[in-house]
Amino acid sequence: MSASAKHILVETEEECQALKEQIASGETTFEDAAKAKSQCPSGAQGGDLGIFDQGQMVPEFDKVVFNDELHVVHGPVQTQFGYHLLLITNRDG
Repeated sequence: MSASAKHILVETEEECQALKEQIASGETTFEDAAKAKSQCPSGAQGGDLGIFDQGQMVPEFDKVVFNDELHVVHGPVQTQFGYHLLLITNRDG
């Protein structure tokens, strides 16, 4: 099974939740928030991680990407890297 997703990585759960609220309210887009705030290099591409297979990402990430609803902002999701917002854009299998 493979999927494509975008994410935003920040240090704190509070910052992650605040970004989620800004996106939900229409104050910013997911892509613009990723470019401005994400600590992952993917932020430069609006958080786009491209296509990846199940098992390539950390387990907390995989659980959301391969089970939860498409085209909805999920999170905060905590991993060893920090706190993520996830936007699943496609999934096959």
